[in-house]
Amino acid sequence: MRLPQIQIRTTDAKLDLQISKPQQSIEQPRATQTIEQPAAILEINTTRGKLEIDSSQARRDLGLIGPIEATKNAAQEGKQAALSGAARRAQEGRQMMISAGKGQGRSTIQNIAKQNTGPHRPGPYNIKFVPSIGSVKIDYTPGTTDINIERREPIIDVKVNKPIYEYTPGKVTGTMVQRPDVEIDVIG
Repeated sequence: MRLPQIQIRTTDAKLDLQISKPQQSIEQPRATQTIEQPAAILEINTTRGKLEIDSSQARRDLGLIGPIEATKNAAQEGKQAALSGAARRAQEGRQMMISAGKGQGRSTIQNIAKQNTGPHRPGPYNIKFVPSIGSVKIDYTPGTTDINIERREPIIDVKVNKPIYEYTPGKVTGTMVQRPDVEIDVIG
């Protein structure tokens, strides 16, 4: 016995696809940034130094004195000379009084005259430094300087810009070029 046979033939489908690719663009704009640096605050406080020089003693040593002091010195010297002159005359009067009755007469006056005349040496000569050492007084008070700096922070302002994003989706279009087909035949 002969069995019938089934014969199957298939035809594949054929598609024609049109694919357009998607397009994407991403752009990141730079951030907008401003930076400002305020100047630091600087304060400088100073006190002046003070220099005092007292040369009055040196000026006196050189003979340079003011009119008031010169008048005082002259008055003192005059007073001293008057007192020493009065003392000398009193001593000479005593000397004459003591030797008056002893027969010396003229010799007493001659001795007094000899004492008051003749060469007198002023004293030992020596080197004298003018002005004297240490006659100029110097006093110095140094000044001070205070510096204060106040640092100021920079002012930074940043604005982040969003990215610019563009997307065009892709597209697929298809057409059927050949339809699928199944043919079944029974042989026999």
